[in-house]
Amino acid sequence: MQSSLLAHDDLPEAAHLVAAVTRRGTPGHFDEWRGAASGTAASAGRHPAVHWQRFFNRLGTDGWADLAARALRVQHRVREDGATYNVYADGSSRPWPLELLPFIVQPQEWAQIEAGVLQRARLMAATLSDIYGPQTLLRDALLPASLIFAHPHYLRPAHGLWPAGAHGQGQGLHVAAFDLARTPEGGFCVLAQRLQAPSGLGYLLENRLIVAPQFHDQFADLHVQRLAATFRGLLDGLLRASPAGERSRIVLLTPGPLNETYFEQVFLARYLGVTLVEGSDLTVRGKKLFLKTLHGLEQVHVLLRRVDDEFLDPLELRPDSQLGVPGLLQALRAGEVVMANAPGAGVLESPGLAAFWPGVARRLLGERLLLPASTSWWCGEATVWRAQRERLADFVVAPTFPDSGFGPQVAAQLTAAERGALAARIDQQSAAYTLQERVRPSETPVWVDGHLQPRAAVMRVFALADGAGGWRVLPGALTRVAGRAQAPRADLAGNAHDPWLSMQHGSASVDTWVITQGAVDQSTLLPKPLTVDDLAGWHRTVTSRSAEQLFWLGRYTERAENSVRLVRVMLESLHEASEPVLKLLDRLARYHGLVGPGVPSA
Repeated sequence: MQSSLLAHDDLPEAAHLVAAVTRRGTPGHFDEWRGAASGTAASAGRHPAVHWQRFFNRLGTDGWADLAARALRVQHRVREDGATYNVYADGSSRPWPLELLPFIVQPQEWAQIEAGVLQRARLMAATLSDIYGPQTLLRDALLPASLIFAHPHYLRPAHGLWPAGAHGQGQGLHVAAFDLARTPEGGFCVLAQRLQAPSGLGYLLENRLIVAPQFHDQFADLHVQRLAATFRGLLDGLLRASPAGERSRIVLLTPGPLNETYFEQVFLARYLGVTLVEGSDLTVRGKKLFLKTLHGLEQVHVLLRRVDDEFLDPLELRPDSQLGVPGLLQALRAGEVVMANAPGAGVLESPGLAAFWPGVARRLLGERLLLPASTSWWCGEATVWRAQRERLADFVVAPTFPDSGFGPQVAAQLTAAERGALAARIDQQSAAYTLQERVRPSETPVWVDGHLQPRAAVMRVFALADGAGGWRVLPGALTRVAGRAQAPRADLAGNAHDPWLSMQHGSASVDTWVITQGAVDQSTLLPKPLTVDDLAGWHRTVTSRSAEQLFWLGRYTERAENSVRLVRVMLESLHEASEPVLKLLDRLARYHGLVGPGVPSA
């Protein structure tokens, strides 16, 4: 029988092995490996948390020795799939950074996350219905009007596009994402919400499809919940909300190949079975949205979009946009198309709103927030900034609005002169700055060079609308981990606002396993292999743009083939052909650009 790494009949040996390969977590952070805060008596033991014991018991010593090979297979699979993430700073597409070991969430922990995320999703939807409708929250000063109206993502043309449903749910919000971190005490807090065009659904699917096969036995033994049923629920919800019902055509609108997450947009469209389109593929006629295909115009009823708000409609939003569709907002107002998500949701992503959510929740939901947010202070309130100015070194200073020209700064890492200059800038433009308490996220084990290394982790959890006024939380997450070891100083290590937890600044990702105590849903949306009969009867929509590009590809391919044939004839005739033939070949070569104009004739 295969020996177990952590077998109970071999605890001394197992304890020595674990101690040898696992670095201790940073004090003051929750240690996911041991299930307790690092540096406390509860974490002083050498043995992992129960779920990690089950994981490595199932793996065995042979599997432990094979982890390096499994990690290599993960990287090979990432490259085979072409999974990339575009980094704007250097203009390059890099392989999607994926670590081997998963982030594991216990059932009772997930129940807490699920309840809190569901409540937050309902709160965001109800708030959007209010600020783009009756605006009672602004009139009653539960939200500061100066913060809402000054935000560049508050879209006045979107007023009236967010009617409240029968259950108080804003009918324009279908996908909501929340970044969560585990606190040192073991609870969870909300760092940010992403409502405009949340990214990550495709990448977390890719993570699952790559990592789960590496640990097939552990995946089954731990009863990890699958993802397909929730994605199926999203599609069903969009069809319910659509004016055409089950007959609806769904498309996914992408900014194009230069977008940082273009891979996941392509991957998600294929997984959901919807058409991937760009703005030039669509047109609005008579307040209806149409897809331009080889067979003519075909009406679109549901638009999953990954284009930012301001680029959606050059007629009413950003006039120089080439990514959107002229007249799209007219089609939305007419109710002829459902958009996930409707424009205008980005205003609620501002960190300056964090302190106001408890009061808004009491007003709109009559409930206390289940998941607290990281403590934030909006400097636009003069009394707040005066009270916190002397404590500037205790905060992360974040921009209140996007595209402010600066990113989050850990004030403690600045010199006294730099903090003074920062305080002076806040004095001048206080509304543009938000102070956030520094969060110390939990640390999860990552396989690095033959040992386990703790790295800070932040989860992005998704809530998906069901089209009937309710929500479902996807039983998984896009979990980001720090791309390098945490700083040795305990006062700086693991800060969730440090740039290395952003994918743009070198973070990595891990698969997220949610353990369930109930039945594991076995449904799948992965396509089955096509047979010859399937291919014969398969009809795929071809957009006019794609057909035109295929035409030009074929034309230039044929031209390249002709040039190759000509070169072959020339090479075969150089020593045998007569002078008239050589002159003819010379003229043909120059005509086709095979010989430059400055090259003398033979």
